[in-house]
Amino acid sequence: MSDAVPMTRAGYEKIRAELEQMEDVQMPEITKRIAEARAEGDLKENAEYHGARESQGMLQAKINSLKTKLAKASIVDMSRLPKDEVVFGCTVKVKDLDFGDTEEFTMVGAGEEDIDEGRINVTSPLAQGLIGKKVGEVAEIEVPAGVNKFEVLEIRFDD
Repeated sequence: MSDAVPMTRAGYEKIRAELEQMEDVQMPEITKRIAEARAEGDLKENAEYHGARESQGMLQAKINSLKTKLAKASIVDMSRLPKDEVVFGCTVKVKDLDFGDTEEFTMVGAGEEDIDEGRINVTSPLAQGLIGKKVGEVAEIEVPAGVNKFEVLEIRFDD
């Protein structure tokens, strides 16, 4: 399972609940809309029918994506991870060596990321550049504009 998607138990449960909502509530609503639009007659010029079919296709794509994430899920046992380096589940405070500002990132799994909250997917390029670093070490992360350098200031686990 080389393409495993690391996540916490909470992240897994969140995705599972979202999937159930889509399958048990949203999809039946769309199916009902399609049936009602179909009952109106000519489907060629029925905008409601075509809109509902498009919604159904987009929702099915989201359902398939979530099912794939769950199938590839690898629940991470936080108690087995080192506490002195950047790893999945930790919050890391870094200093941008080019601009001098500090930022905090929490390494999370699929379905838990929220860039506005500083929660980044552990598989992202930024997270991958920080993984394994210890306090005082510098991570050099390649970006399209060059290389960003971050010094690790603090590593903590907020549990």
